[in-house]
Amino acid sequence: MQHPVLLYDGVCGFCNRLVQFALRHDKEKTFRFASLQTAFGRRVLTEHGVNSSDMSTAYLLVSGDEGQVLLQRSEAALFLMAQFGGIWNVLARMARLLPLGMRDWAYNVIARHRYRMFGRYDRCPLPSAADRERFVDL
Repeated sequence: MQHPVLLYDGVCGFCNRLVQFALRHDKEKTFRFASLQTAFGRRVLTEHGVNSSDMSTAYLLVSGDEGQVLLQRSEAALFLMAQFGGIWNVLARMARLLPLGMRDWAYNVIARHRYRMFGRYDRCPLPSAADRERFVDL
């Protein structure tokens, strides 16, 4: 796999905003996207030993030296930000100065309240026709 894949909760308002943000800022069209609710999303989680019914975090599937690596929580978010360059890369580098436990704690607070703060869809919204090719397993 050459393109990192962002796995997200397809019914989460915050997660869908994150995907829209990524689509706008990913000028090189590097990233692909898949809802955790898809067969692809469930399969990736299972292959990496993650409970496929856990929708509480976004994951990023990236190619590493030893095959595919599944980043989660703040590591996934910071990897994504760093790839956008500019101020996003600077912010990601600054955030990496914080201990992982502290970063993931903040991530988990937002994740725990995301439906209340950003809403929830009845079903996964479909991407626009222009972006559809960047989504896996539609």
